[in-house]
Amino acid sequence: MAMKLDVPVIGILRGIEASFFKEILHASFGAGLQAIEVTMNTENAAQIISTCRASVPSGKLLGAGTVRNPDEAKKAADAGAMFFVTPNTDISVIEYALSRNIPVIAGAFTPTEVYNAWSAGADMVKVFPCGHFGPQYIKDLLGPFDNIALVAVGGVTISNVGDYFRAGVKAVGVSTSLFGKAALENRNIEDLAKNVKNFVEESAKQL
Repeated sequence: MAMKLDVPVIGILRGIEASFFKEILHASFGAGLQAIEVTMNTENAAQIISTCRASVPSGKLLGAGTVRNPDEAKKAADAGAMFFVTPNTDISVIEYALSRNIPVIAGAFTPTEVYNAWSAGADMVKVFPCGHFGPQYIKDLLGPFDNIALVAVGGVTISNVGDYFRAGVKAVGVSTSLFGKAALENRNIEDLAKNVKNFVEESAKQL
């Protein structure tokens, strides 16, 4: 049985060094974040996942993001990724995730892609990039697709996250506006944990 994906905020980490990633993981989970993805175009992504997998607390999730093709999906699965997030609609990646019992959030943008990703068996559909069209586009998609669990990614911030949840998304995927650009650059774990806590609490108000 695949793990249930029921997390309102997914942290996205790209290009983070392995040693720092572990610190972020512990601090973010401690601050209330439930799920983190390391993107597969991060150097040593599979190694980071396999190294950190054993230290993921019960009820928390460490997944692989930017899973663009079946080869990356296999590497992520073998490393122990607990969920996949893709930037594109690749039916073979969705099918592979299903065969390995790994939840998958498939990337899509147009109504056709959203429908195809969901029909192929994606647990949720990531609307990406969301920033240019905003919460209104989510509302528009949920008109005909009110049965599809949508995740907004791209352009989500602490100031507009409420608008996205009110528009009907089940989750948001967030990178620097969750962790804090300066906190990431300066490796300031204390500030990073505060940023995560504030973001998670702001999102929780909408649920």
